[in-house]
Amino acid sequence: MAAPGAGLPAPGPSYLRELELGPGDRRRVGMSQPQVIADGWWVALLWCDEDGRLLEFRDFSPSPEPPPGSPLMRLGPALAGTLSGLILEESGRQQLRLRLGQLPLDETRPWEAPLTVLAGFRFEPARTATMRDNDLAQTVLRAFRDAILRLAA
Repeated sequence: MAAPGAGLPAPGPSYLRELELGPGDRRRVGMSQPQVIADGWWVALLWCDEDGRLLEFRDFSPSPEPPPGSPLMRLGPALAGTLSGLILEESGRQQLRLRLGQLPLDETRPWEAPLTVLAGFRFEPARTATMRDNDLAQTVLRAFRDAILRLAA
């Protein structure tokens, strides 16, 4: 059963130049223009596409039958690990929130969702004070690319 977003076009032109998943790979990651909202949350839509069409999380499943649970259970820790030290911690918790950009047709099969993620971060002010906005966005986009590659591990 195809996800509602399977084969849909990418959400739009990427705010930054899209990154290839690997050298010469047609699969790329992109992001919307980040916004800073209430309480300093930095929010952006992140996605992965091939030739302008959205991929699904199952395209990066570690096995033919995806593992139980949401792919965000794997993507979140990988993203948090890559951005460790940059993400603000409060009460021992990293200030990172992820949500599927589009729900799957069958909620019991979350790996069949389009590979779009709404990501929110609160960053460590001392670490980001010297970063330009584009540098911060590029860092997040690279971390997202690396986290996607870890889904299959």
